[in-house]
Amino acid sequence: MLFNSLTFLLFFAWVVAVHYSSLRWSLKKGHLLLASYAFYAAWNPPFVLLLWLSTLVDWQVAKQMDQQTVQKKRKHWLWLSLSINLGMLVVFKYADFLLANFQMLLTLLGLNMTFADPGLILPMGISFFTFQTLSYTLDVYYKRLKPWHGFWDYALFVSFFPQLVAGPIVRAKSFLPQLLKQTRVDINQFSIGLSFFIIGLFQKMVMADSFFAPIVNQVFSQHETIDTTSSWLGSLFFSAQIFCDFSGYSLCAIGLAMCLGFVLPINFRSPFAAMGFSDFWRRWHISLSSWLRDYLYIPLGGNRNGQFKRYRNLLLTMLLGGLWHGAAWTFVIWGALHGSYLVLEQLIKQSRLAKRFKPNAVIKLILAVLTFLAVVLAFVVFRSENLSQAGHIIAAMFGISGSSNVTTYAVKQDAWLLLVVVAFVLMMASQWFMRNKSLSEVIAHSHAVVRALFIAAALLFIMLSTGNSNAFIYFQF
Repeated sequence: MLFNSLTFLLFFAWVVAVHYSSLRWSLKKGHLLLASYAFYAAWNPPFVLLLWLSTLVDWQVAKQMDQQTVQKKRKHWLWLSLSINLGMLVVFKYADFLLANFQMLLTLLGLNMTFADPGLILPMGISFFTFQTLSYTLDVYYKRLKPWHGFWDYALFVSFFPQLVAGPIVRAKSFLPQLLKQTRVDINQFSIGLSFFIIGLFQKMVMADSFFAPIVNQVFSQHETIDTTSSWLGSLFFSAQIFCDFSGYSLCAIGLAMCLGFVLPINFRSPFAAMGFSDFWRRWHISLSSWLRDYLYIPLGGNRNGQFKRYRNLLLTMLLGGLWHGAAWTFVIWGALHGSYLVLEQLIKQSRLAKRFKPNAVIKLILAVLTFLAVVLAFVVFRSENLSQAGHIIAAMFGISGSSNVTTYAVKQDAWLLLVVVAFVLMMASQWFMRNKSLSEVIAHSHAVVRALFIAAALLFIMLSTGNSNAFIYFQF
């Protein structure tokens, strides 16, 4: 069930009606849990079993760890949680990738063996809900959290439908206390939540799908003979597409939760206005980057034990973060690039010249532009189906290869291209404007008439868009 579908709008209208009925809070929470399972089952019912398995295992693991006084036994229970959750990821997400690479290795060794394709379907949202449940057991293991007292509350935390399939990745310590009693939402808060949802749909359906995606798809399908101009357009527009798509989903999720009285963490803060790569990862997919920091980077040693191990930990964290996104070498290389960016940034910051240097406004702008261009180059690898395709497009971007005689979709329709370029420039300008602001504050402090006109315009563009119901990009991860 997609947010950008009529079925979902009817589903959500029913959920809101029951949520604000006169039923007692325990029954409303039960209804939310059933609705969340129905939302997930609408895609592929059998995979609800995986959701249940992850929920039951981590609930029991957390209880057992809390009862143990011997650290070794606590660690054994933690390994059970890690094995089952990460095991599900390996089986459903990485089995084909591992098998293909194992077969390639055997071929290089002169052993010609062919393995049957497992034919497994990737369950929607598995990367998100497994990390969410793991955060609960890890917090209990590190004694940052006591096991929750109510199983059904915990089950709702795992399966809460607004952010179930594509985040943001929510922590138990921030969500579970919100289930103790119902938060009554006034009309202003409800309208802000709806505004978030509509702006998210606008980002997805208009900006990502209607404006940027057609050009991106054309450029990446013609990668072997693409010209320099079109390769840059495709690369810049893909960065815009994935931001609008994923940020759009996050805004929809946060807005829907807000309408129901729940607070979810902000997942994006104008990432393309970042000055440096550490700043970028404080702004892009914040719930994942903070998860990787708290549950991977810091346990590896973090900034402790010297500079070399710090850089090693950065590279390992970003490599695994890249692999989390998908089972392909392109994602591994994308993670390695960002790890290298972070290491290079730290090396520069440690230099004597950098410590004495105080950048002015012009230098900060240059740093932001360089950061964005490096992020765009990494996104070429992220978007490409294989490393060969990424190589062709990056080479064309720098005029090393490609053909100036190829007329792409992007160049062929001048008026449409101009409109998409304007949309891209406006998106970048809005990120600079919002760099140190929050959307909720801007909406809350805007005049009611201005807000109404803006939302009406967004709705009009949504209705005039191509009308497709493409899945959000991160549903596939």
